[in-house]
Amino acid sequence: MRWLVGWSSIAASFGTVGAVGHHGEGRTVHPVGSQLLWGDPDPLWAVGDWRPDEIRVVTVATPEGAPTTRLAVLGCCGATDEQLRVGLLAARGGALRHLTAWPGSYTAVVQIGRRITVAGDLAGARPVFHTPWANGTAYATAALPLADLIEAQLDIGHLAALLACPETPEALGDGTPYAGVKRIPPGHALILREGSREITGYEAVASLAVAAPQADPVSAVEGVRDALVEAVRARLTAPRHAPETLPPDPGPVPGMGPAERRAARGAPVPGIGADLSGGSASATLALLASGLPGLPGTVLGHGTGAGERLLAVTFNDLSAPGREDEMERARAIAANPRLHHVVVAAGEEALPYASLESGPLTDEPAPSLVVAERHRRRLSAGSADHFVGHGARQVLDAHPARLADLLMDRRRRYLLRPVAALARAEGPSTHSLFVPLAVYRAARRLARTSYRTGLETAASLLPDANRDAPDLDTPADASLASLAWSRPGPAARWLTGEALAEVSVRLQEAALRPAFVQRPGEARARAALARHAADQRILEQAAEIRSQRLHAPYLDNQVVRAARALPESLRVQPGARAAILRRVLAGAGIHDLPPGWGTPSQATSTAAGRIGLRTALPELIALFDAPLLADAGLVEARVVRKALRAASEGEPLPLDGLAELASTELWLRRLVTRRGTCWTGTAAPRQRAVAGGVVPARRTLQP
Repeated sequence: MRWLVGWSSIAASFGTVGAVGHHGEGRTVHPVGSQLLWGDPDPLWAVGDWRPDEIRVVTVATPEGAPTTRLAVLGCCGATDEQLRVGLLAARGGALRHLTAWPGSYTAVVQIGRRITVAGDLAGARPVFHTPWANGTAYATAALPLADLIEAQLDIGHLAALLACPETPEALGDGTPYAGVKRIPPGHALILREGSREITGYEAVASLAVAAPQADPVSAVEGVRDALVEAVRARLTAPRHAPETLPPDPGPVPGMGPAERRAARGAPVPGIGADLSGGSASATLALLASGLPGLPGTVLGHGTGAGERLLAVTFNDLSAPGREDEMERARAIAANPRLHHVVVAAGEEALPYASLESGPLTDEPAPSLVVAERHRRRLSAGSADHFVGHGARQVLDAHPARLADLLMDRRRRYLLRPVAALARAEGPSTHSLFVPLAVYRAARRLARTSYRTGLETAASLLPDANRDAPDLDTPADASLASLAWSRPGPAARWLTGEALAEVSVRLQEAALRPAFVQRPGEARARAALARHAADQRILEQAAEIRSQRLHAPYLDNQVVRAARALPESLRVQPGARAAILRRVLAGAGIHDLPPGWGTPSQATSTAAGRIGLRTALPELIALFDAPLLADAGLVEARVVRKALRAASEGEPLPLDGLAELASTELWLRRLVTRRGTCWTGTAAPRQRAVAGGVVPARRTLQP
């Protein structure tokens, strides 16, 4: 786990410049295992196993007596030193957007005198957190260190909102699971001036009353292509790193080759690799990384390096059938001579919910905790720098609520193809005949519903979410449920009435607050992206392989920004993501793709989740025998155990909701049993987050 942390205080100086941070006069505190980037009065540290090239500090020479002007960029950034200096000068004048326009995934921190600016990303994969501390404000890219710093208790209300409405920013607000630790929204920056804080957006805001001019589809797709190519290029041109020294190879093992023995010891393969699942997202990255033209030092300008082949890793789940076509597509793509194909086969040991007793404590809870072992087995066979296709669906696909945006712009004819596709997905039945009309009426209702009315309606319906909750069996049912300003999450049906009532109050209060209102489709799409990016961040922590870096270019700022320029009429069409990525590859000179490329494969993951639930049922029942979620008043243990047994027997219950409950309970248990703290020094906090190691009962929470 890697993060940065710093603070800004009202005091003019804590001590000599370059010293560690102070908490009160004559007392010091600093993070464990940290690297000081700059010192007092507003110190900044990098904590964790950062690579040398992932930390870049640029200082602009200023006249004697002028404020210090410097920029720290942490992560993978494709900008040159000169571009960083230009961006620093632009940020000094207030143009914060320049800090987010470079290829790659990174966090930028600017110091101009006593003013500190920390820019978050557009997707939410690199969030920024802050909390009041020591007559000022502390900030970090992880919430747990700040919770340790202020000895925070759990915010049970936020956990309830996270389970009840995970894709509703109005319910989550700016909170975190730790009381007193706040998060800045995606697309915003945190500005600190001698302890005072301000949160400001750096993206242009579109008008709700006037439709934005539609970009040309051809130029918009070219923008996505250029952004993706630059994102991949930024990783390929970065310095290469070999895995750190590990225990020696035990020698030949029957049935295991060198790659398998290396994976068993927990070491990634040196070089660059990529997932190759057979889907369009991962295949696009693998093909771009293996044959990107114009890279310096490569043979004929092609390939990842002179004489180097890209390692393509395909995960073959032997316990969940139905992936034969996907595996064939992966093998056809891997026939490229610039790819070295590795198939990781796994059985029950890699199913969801496997090895729940092991795993590190992550920054926050997320549904990906129950599939961490599944991903860890795949990534252990990967490279030191490994591309993953996560986020492509949320970035490129159209959220169903965008149909309402089309109606607001009076472009009804673009609804014909997506509505017809939903009707075909229902199959030949009487119900499918009414799908087009039902979807159109729901989209029109959403287009005519104001933001305030929509939230008030959602707040009034939420307390009944645990009674007679609908089962979203078909794509049409899921799309109809998504055509609203807010909807309950899949785990809401198992929450207590008290928890749902508290989240309902949050929605009612949010409806009364003045806020900038986006179009419903745009707002819902951004919320879904933020939810997925947060889950991806936690997955990287839970399935972390030492010396390995996961790269998700679809979540980069420039890719997200280019995708938002795509016309809604193009995005809502069936198969739009595969068509866009096919044109991206064609623009990069890659035309030969296997038949069926881009076919969705969501059904196989659902089948694996049900098999994993059935296999791990005894462990899950034991997990909810005396759950901490029940101690906090969020669920009733008996109800959850009954749902687990019913789902394992094949009852059509939302598996995503059960995964969220299990992940949250698992995270709580790891949190309360942790040892140590993130801080050291004479003034270090005496207690870690969740002081005393117990979850507080709801009746003891302060409003």
